[in-house]
Amino acid sequence: MKVDRHSKIVELIGKYQIETQEELAEYLKKAGYHVTQATVSRDIRELKLTKAPGKNGRQCYAVMQHQKDFGEKYIRIFRDCYVSMDMAQNILVLKTVSGMAMAVAEALDVIGFHEIVGCVAGDNTIMCAVRTVDDTIILMDKLKKIIEGK
Repeated sequence: MKVDRHSKIVELIGKYQIETQEELAEYLKKAGYHVTQATVSRDIRELKLTKAPGKNGRQCYAVMQHQKDFGEKYIRIFRDCYVSMDMAQNILVLKTVSGMAMAVAEALDVIGFHEIVGCVAGDNTIMCAVRTVDDTIILMDKLKKIIEGK
């Protein structure tokens, strides 16, 4: 059902200039889908929809283009701002260039390492909660490969 709904959402935003979640929910209801605003919000997040200027000049939902380039931008941010890393059991502590910890934490979130449960960022330090000690070691190896450009 969700796959069908997602497919319908992509079809609808391609056909109509949909500006709000409420408007999208109405189109879905007309198409026979029983949805709540929370469901539509979750679908938008899962589909990684973005807002883009429509023909009328207003911001409308659109499918994000060039997701590969988007990921490469975050890899570049990580490389450019990374200073060092160390582990404390299942916590990975990353040091960054001053003022860039939040950007690097966002890069880690966007890149989407499944080992990371979540990150907390300060000014130049990020604490990543990692699932296990073994996952911390695996994650450190992955990050070293990114830094080395492999």
